[in-house]
Amino acid sequence: MFSKVDAHQKNSFLEQTKAQREERALEKLREKSAIKIQSVYRGYKSRHDLKLLIRRDIESLLNKPEAEDGEYTPNFKPALEVYKLIRGFLFTYSDGEDNQHLELLCRYLLATMDSDNLKVSYVSVALLKQFVLPWIQQVKDILWKCVIRLKQSKPENHVDVKMMMVYLRMLITFTHTATWKIIKGKGEGLTAGMNQLCNNIMGHLNNKGLYPALQILLVRGLARSKPAFTKTSLSAVLTISLRPLLAANFSDNLLTLFVLNILSVPALVHHLSTTAPDCLTLLITNRVFKRSLDLLTNEQSTRIIFNSLEGNYALCLLANLIQLGYSELEGLVENTNSFMTVTIRLLDKCKHYVQNKRSNLTHWHPVLGWFSQQTDQGLHEAMPFVVKQLQILWCSKMVRLLFLELIDYVDYAKEIDSQKAASKDRGILKKALDKASSKNTVSKIKLGSTIAQSTCLPCALYQCAMNTLSQLRLDIVSGLSYNEILLPILWRFLCDMGPNCGLKVFLDLLQQTPESTIHPVFSLLTLFSEAASNYICTLDHIEMFEHQKLFKVEDYIKMSEFLNLFVFRVIWGGLMSINTASNSEVFTSARGLLMILYESDSRRNYAPRDHWLIKDVKPSSFLSELDKGRKPAQFILQKIPHIIPFSERVKIFRKSVQKEREVLGLCESISATPQSTLITVHRSRIVEDGYRQLAQLPPRAIKGVIRVRFINEQGLDEAGIDQDGVFKEFLEETITKVFDPSLNLFKVTSEQKLYPSSTSYIQENHLFLFEFVGKMLAKAVYEGIIVEVPFAPFFLTQILGHSFSSTYSSLDELPSLDPDLAKNLTYIKQVFSFFQDTGDTVGSVLKGFFNIKKRDPVGRLPTSSTCFNLLKLPNYQKKATLREKLKYAIHSNTGFELS
Repeated sequence: MFSKVDAHQKNSFLEQTKAQREERALEKLREKSAIKIQSVYRGYKSRHDLKLLIRRDIESLLNKPEAEDGEYTPNFKPALEVYKLIRGFLFTYSDGEDNQHLELLCRYLLATMDSDNLKVSYVSVALLKQFVLPWIQQVKDILWKCVIRLKQSKPENHVDVKMMMVYLRMLITFTHTATWKIIKGKGEGLTAGMNQLCNNIMGHLNNKGLYPALQILLVRGLARSKPAFTKTSLSAVLTISLRPLLAANFSDNLLTLFVLNILSVPALVHHLSTTAPDCLTLLITNRVFKRSLDLLTNEQSTRIIFNSLEGNYALCLLANLIQLGYSELEGLVENTNSFMTVTIRLLDKCKHYVQNKRSNLTHWHPVLGWFSQQTDQGLHEAMPFVVKQLQILWCSKMVRLLFLELIDYVDYAKEIDSQKAASKDRGILKKALDKASSKNTVSKIKLGSTIAQSTCLPCALYQCAMNTLSQLRLDIVSGLSYNEILLPILWRFLCDMGPNCGLKVFLDLLQQTPESTIHPVFSLLTLFSEAASNYICTLDHIEMFEHQKLFKVEDYIKMSEFLNLFVFRVIWGGLMSINTASNSEVFTSARGLLMILYESDSRRNYAPRDHWLIKDVKPSSFLSELDKGRKPAQFILQKIPHIIPFSERVKIFRKSVQKEREVLGLCESISATPQSTLITVHRSRIVEDGYRQLAQLPPRAIKGVIRVRFINEQGLDEAGIDQDGVFKEFLEETITKVFDPSLNLFKVTSEQKLYPSSTSYIQENHLFLFEFVGKMLAKAVYEGIIVEVPFAPFFLTQILGHSFSSTYSSLDELPSLDPDLAKNLTYIKQVFSFFQDTGDTVGSVLKGFFNIKKRDPVGRLPTSSTCFNLLKLPNYQKKATLREKLKYAIHSNTGFELS
């Protein structure tokens, strides 16, 4: 049909047609794109022009220079016209670009609200039926933009502070009708409807996230070393946060949000009390503390809050609740048990994140120690304020309040005791009075009683606080131990639990649930032991035995007897395993107090003879248990050896040495003679030769037989090479020489007691010499050779490792080092204690002594009215020492004699 030429023309024609078709399609695409670009541009241009038009209208409305006094005084326009302008402004609003316009708009609206002209006031638009719903939505949009700007503001920035106050005023103004001038006077009938409108607006803000935004603002301003809020701004924020609660009559949902976001702000209540006390009064008036407790005691609400609250903010919430309860005493008195329950829960919440040691997943917390959650720098800076709030928990007033029922019980018990004592010598009437008073006699406390429950709960609280607030543990213990009320009433409670301080009660509880100390009464024993240990450690002999502060000597005897039996029977009876007892708070605290009392008795006897021995177990039975390798017997021998007579302990030691000798093959037998070490010692160089030949011997050789050959001054061997005689002589001579102060290894105190010399380094290899001395003393003990080495008590304490014990007090050992210094420190302590007891401050007293030049006309030293004129001394005594002045003044004015 077609030739080859025709086929070529056909292909060319088809390609040309295809190219033309593609060109037409591309042209259509260009045309379509151009139309779209023009459309987009025209749309943008129209919107931009509209935005410029609207912004020009807004600027014409807002751009009015401030008056000379700084007040914003705009040219008012009709409210409806302003409403329409704002609608356009919100339509074209751009965050960041229109921030300044938003601030000016808020200023204008606030100015209209201060006007009583109905046509000008912005609220008047809500009175027009056809505009009321759009107007409400417009107000909601404006206020939410104000909340966003508050959330972004920085309270520490001076420029942001002014802007922040404008937005806070907007929220305050449009969430309540109190400042609306148009409804005052003739417009009071509109108040109810307008209040409902405000509640509607607040509900919208709450749903959008008002409380989280306020929390961010508060944390940013208060979580710092120096708060950035002023009284006005802080009051405004708190007012805004309380209004939804008041409008909703403290509904659970809103109260939950308030507790989560507002009461958890670090040290909020503290800053309110110092910066805006009126706001704190507002919280107290509205019973926010009681309402919060009611919410937190509800299981469901508590679960919601705890799941949403981090450990750091749980601690801040606890601190705020403590101070708020302390300020709202009426609510605290009425809800003491609820307060303690909530406090324990919050402490447990914090404890959940507390770690025992450092790791890659822990962070250091200034209150809680190693913490599994990271703490930002702001919270660290705010912690000193939080600590001040937490310290209220163990202040004297709070302790009295939490233990109020126990205090009343003890007062009543003392009254009954005094009646009994008064009736003892009334002859015939004695029986009648006893019979009459028997009806009022205080019975022994039972664990299920109300007084027991009300006493154990605060004890559990303080024990939980000590375990959780690890960095404040010493502060808590000190606050409780130096409280004049707590220790005596807890001791009375223990005494009234039954014979021997309720020993049977504690042991029965452990028998029912072995190795378990979950019963609240164990918290009581733990708290008492911890506080008493801390207190007794600071007492000197005068305070403890002569003044008998808080406790009498009879109390110490009774206390030590109870603790001695408790610690022994818990271990000996298998009520706790060794591992459990070592980690048990109640056991370790009870043993700690027991050892303090025992060491006090060791320094100055106050207990009867054989008081510390346990008569329940015979020494032979105890030795039998030791021979069998029973762990309880070994534990008792290590931890409370004083329950076994000293002579028996010596036998145990000698028996242990003998067994070791047999194991090491150091005992002589018929078939074998133990290997011995022979040393040669010159009489003139006993220490040098002994050190050279014995210092490097291994421990096995030191424990073995050491034979000594003495060389006399003529260089001849002395007769006799036996261990028992010559070695003993060598040992005694060596010890006598090395402890001679002239060698300068040791010094002596004023009482001729030995301790290491601080200049011992002048001796070559002085540290190795000390080690050699220690080996020689150990050899003497090992061989049963008695040597008289009068070590100073403070040095013995260091050797025995007691300085690392909780029972150690450096003041107890100070008299053995420097009696004069110890006496002077004790004197100062007594003076301070005296003025503390009289309610005076030491500073006001000492100030008078150093102000001698400013004398009154009579020629006496200036005095303070609060110190009972203690410093009125004659002229001839003005050169007396401070000690003499204090001693004379106190004795002459009060009769109190200081040593």
